[in-house]
Parts: sequence; structure tokens; C-alpha cells
Amino acid sequence: MPNHVHVLMLPKAPLPQTTHWIKGATARAANLLLGRTGEAFWQHESYDHWARNAQERDRIAAYIEDNPVSAGLVAKPEDWRWSSAGWAS
Repeated sequence: MPNHVHVLMLPKAPLPQTTHWIKGATARAANLLLGRTGEAFWQHESYDHWARNAQERDRIAAYIEDNPVSAGLVAKPEDWRWSSAGWAS
């Protein structure tokens, strides 16, 4: 998505540590690409949700994969370049 990111993962470290690493690494890379230094890239907020079973995990994955379609960016989830939607095929 142009203005936000969805991630569905099974973290191997505590979630705050994992999100800190992801945000830090991606902010450095994005700011380098944008030629920016010393500027915040990510907003402080984040929303996390625990998938308590396989059915809920699959519902969340479907929501994430359909998000670019809902936003009018692509016609099908698998058309979104960064989506996992086309991985199964």
C-alpha cells in the first residue's frame, strides 16, 4: 500500500523487538532511497492483532491480500507486486 503496510508473521522474538527491528531497518533503507537523513519515516503508532487460530489467521491474510483491490490499486490481489496472494499458484 502506498501509505501503510500490513504484515502477518509468526515472530521468533518478542513483538516489540521484532517491530522495532522491522521499522528501523526499513526506515533506514527508505530514507536512503529518498535522500533524507534525520527524519522519521514511520508514525509512532502501530496496530497489532493476535490470530488465535488458523481460521482467524486465514481471514486476516485474505483481508491483507484484498486491501490493494479495495483501495482500487489493482483488479486482483495477485496483481499487487508485493502481495503473497499469487504465491500459492
